[in-house]
Amino acid sequence: MTICYIPLKQHVGAPCEAIVSINQEVKRGELIAKPNGLGANIHSSITGVVTSIDNEKIGITMTDVPTADYLPLTENSDKLAMIEAAGIVGAGGAGFPTHIKLNNKIPNGVFIVNDAECEALLHHNIQQTQKYATQIVEGTKHVMSITEAPKAVIAIKDKNRQAVIELLKATKDEPMIEVYRLPDIYPAGDERMIIREVLGIELNPGQLPIEVDVIVSNVETVKRISEAIDDRKPFIDKDVTVAGRVVGESHVFENTPIGFPVIDLIECAGGYIHPHGEIVMGGPMTGRSVEESTPINKTTGGILVAMPYPQETRPIGILICECGGSEERLTEIANNMGAEVVAKEMCKRMVEVNGRYRCSKPGVCPGQAEKVMKMKKAGAEVILTGTCSD
Repeated sequence: MTICYIPLKQHVGAPCEAIVSINQEVKRGELIAKPNGLGANIHSSITGVVTSIDNEKIGITMTDVPTADYLPLTENSDKLAMIEAAGIVGAGGAGFPTHIKLNNKIPNGVFIVNDAECEALLHHNIQQTQKYATQIVEGTKHVMSITEAPKAVIAIKDKNRQAVIELLKATKDEPMIEVYRLPDIYPAGDERMIIREVLGIELNPGQLPIEVDVIVSNVETVKRISEAIDDRKPFIDKDVTVAGRVVGESHVFENTPIGFPVIDLIECAGGYIHPHGEIVMGGPMTGRSVEESTPINKTTGGILVAMPYPQETRPIGILICECGGSEERLTEIANNMGAEVVAKEMCKRMVEVNGRYRCSKPGVCPGQAEKVMKMKKAGAEVILTGTCSD
């Protein structure tokens, strides 16, 4: 029998607290965990029996075939309350509770729908935009109503022509919603970069969009907002791209029940191409290495099966970047290559803000000759970096 493990932490904040007990029968869409402080409601994505509970997850054994049906949310005329009840968080990877982000009024501001999908290999956002452009526009109108935003912009890369066409059709009678065409650069989906491109406003590192009367949400988040308000559906499914060393071309799986293990989607995609390397959850730039048993969660965008790592015997230096390779991820990759890390440097654009290093100008990579020379002097013969153009 299929067991679905639903994580208790799928968001920024503390893990949720389970409100169900072992041997309890639950229905798809039923509330099973509530926030413990900052967080978001968690619902069962399947119908079954609770078979395990620990500090990290709830295990549910499926007793019925997977279905699109669900236990609807209690109807409420308060749109923000519906979003909170649905447990919606930023689906683009950040996982910030959406009801908190939208609990702001921007009567002189702009709401931006982030449809950049800037990481390579991922295309579930664009495919869903082509299929559900009208629903995305409806979700955008809901957010405008909640935040009192007089204008909204859907920002999408110009290269995604069919998705752009569908959005233009869906907004033709919505004069306050603009479709803005982004350049095909990385990281076009970074909040500060997208605001710079769309509005010409340069945010300082650490400065939040709300400080300039802007709210930015991922396009799938907006789609889930429409589902919660119009269909009373909790956030129990996720759109996911599966790509890399899998049989056939990359695949988009729409409405994958949260909690299913990544191996289920790899097998649905046709299985592995051998040989293969690690499984990465997320995008190739900012994703993380996971196991076959790792469950899908509300922020999962991609499941990428890598090539086996080439082995590197020369001493290596890593160039750390906020927009791409973090110190932890680059070190992990170097270790998997069998390399000894002898030097670490941060990109010239990195500045410290409240104890965290941030990029001062996302998408505009500087030359790194000085950093490279320092690592060379420290004994590095090979440099491993993320997104730098140099």
